[in-house]
Amino acid sequence: MTNTTALKQYDRIIIGIDPGTNVMGYGLLGIIGKKPMMIAMGVIELNKFESHYLRLRRIYERVAMLVDQYLPDEMAIEAPFFGKNVQSMLKLGRAQGVAMAAALAHDVPITEYEPRKIKMAITGNGAASKEQVCEMLRRILSLSPEATAMKLDATDALAAALCHFYESSKPLQSGKCGSWKEFIAKNPQRIK
Repeated sequence: MTNTTALKQYDRIIIGIDPGTNVMGYGLLGIIGKKPMMIAMGVIELNKFESHYLRLRRIYERVAMLVDQYLPDEMAIEAPFFGKNVQSMLKLGRAQGVAMAAALAHDVPITEYEPRKIKMAITGNGAASKEQVCEMLRRILSLSPEATAMKLDATDALAAALCHFYESSKPLQSGKCGSWKEFIAKNPQRIK
């Protein structure tokens, strides 16, 4: 069990989820100021469950347990990519939905990111491989090779959380501005 006192050091905690029906990855990022740090990551093995419905129940239970354990402020989840196999897409969408329901049951807001957007945010290349994403996470978060030696689904989930940190840390925009003069007029509180 995680020490909730230790979790209070973080300004916010983001849980990332890489949905899957055989293996689901998760990663937790703690933020102090503008610095992200890995809290934990791992995978939920679902292969031992023959029934798709039992797998969905296990996803719900484990995501709910992670939310209870780490008390995340937000969830970032990878959106399913569109493939040719409709049945696989349906099962993956169900897995994603069940993970989202577990977070929503705990009042954790959710943001979805397309795989290309996550890869672009982490590597600068929307077509990067899972291995390239893993290597960049090691560098950005100063992780040891041992820390990322598990399945790449876990590092993909951590990448979703880091992508959300980057996206949510961008300066707020009060609508589109065509010029600096218009920006200042719309955002007087930001000019000191």
